[in-house]
Amino acid sequence: MKTIPVILSAIFVTFSVRPSEQQCLTANDQRVPSPTGHLGLYTGQQSFSLSLLQAINQFNPHENIFFSPYSTYHALLMTYFISANQTEMYLKKTLKLSPTQDKADIFNAYKLDEYTTRTGLIKNGTYEFTNANRIYVAKDIPLRTCVLSLFGSELIQFNFQENPEAARTSINHWVEEKTHDMIKNLLPPGTIDEKTSLVLVNAAYFKGKWENKFNPEETKPEVFYISPSKQTIVDMMHVEATFNYDVSENLMAHILELPYEGEDISMYILLPPFAKEDGIDTVLKKLTIDNFKEVVNGSLSPRQVQVSLPKFSLEHTIELAPVLQFLGVGNLFHEDADFSVLSGRRDLSVGAGVHKAKIEIDEHGAKAAAATALFSYRIMGDETEDVVEFKCNRPFIFFLYNKKMNTILFTGIFRRPA
Repeated sequence: MKTIPVILSAIFVTFSVRPSEQQCLTANDQRVPSPTGHLGLYTGQQSFSLSLLQAINQFNPHENIFFSPYSTYHALLMTYFISANQTEMYLKKTLKLSPTQDKADIFNAYKLDEYTTRTGLIKNGTYEFTNANRIYVAKDIPLRTCVLSLFGSELIQFNFQENPEAARTSINHWVEEKTHDMIKNLLPPGTIDEKTSLVLVNAAYFKGKWENKFNPEETKPEVFYISPSKQTIVDMMHVEATFNYDVSENLMAHILELPYEGEDISMYILLPPFAKEDGIDTVLKKLTIDNFKEVVNGSLSPRQVQVSLPKFSLEHTIELAPVLQFLGVGNLFHEDADFSVLSGRRDLSVGAGVHKAKIEIDEHGAKAAAATALFSYRIMGDETEDVVEFKCNRPFIFFLYNKKMNTILFTGIFRRPA
């Protein structure tokens, strides 16, 4: 549940399933993988992320929001791999996976992504990015041989029945380790019991330094407008430098890109023009996938900008079941869900999902982490002045975006200081 920045390169590695009499993913898992399969892993991740943001905002319309669509995507991706029939169809549609890629192609793309992240084939010393997945299965569930071959060390068997608390503690410790202690107690007491049979967990972590750092000596208390009639005080950071900037009539927002060192990952901020009651909702309604792609694909122009940004920390826990059902995930959380790929049995069902994320923003940069677990039981006119003022003294939307992978790592809505 922690995310560290790692970049995919042009290196292509195939991860075919070891020979087995069983076929887990398709009728022929051993066929040669598609040479372009790795390109389809994240084709729908941006669209999935925006849909997830819209849904979470529906459930938290007046609160601060922070989560990792990247972590959630990977937890659901693992669920997709072990699903079959109607459940598989719903998950593929929800994740917006390429319709031209079958499950074996997507799995090989996932293994390439996992391998390059884990082994650090491409390293960038200016930031950290990690992503890890685990499938925890009850010891009394017989696993298919091809599943063991597919997932290897990512698959752990636990004796949930005899010691569920030890299992919960072990999972939480793994999450804490992968997220550098940012995400603690992902699974609270009572979430794992003797009836638990399956837990799918993703941990993502990111730590980066601003390319243009804020001077701590210039940070000072300033007014933050929660709404036109309600204000509070926040520690406001300041920096002036050349940043990519735009005023978008399509989004009704000012847009700023704050790059991290290494230039692969940036924070994009969407700032409504005024502290209006419906400012955030107006921008969200206009935040289509086409408008988002326009922002991250070069529509911004270099300008000299005076930036004022709150120094803040956000931590948010989300119950995923109602959110994903809102997105149309079908029977994923119903008793008739099909995870027969795992064991050949049809008596496994996902009972709940938990996502927890945290971000810390200061003068030096950002640290962010997230964890996701699924577990079962049996605007305005153009600026003309030479220096643009970009003052985040009102609610805004932000994204941490990996430009090499074209993925949204983290996103949130900052409505008020904690």
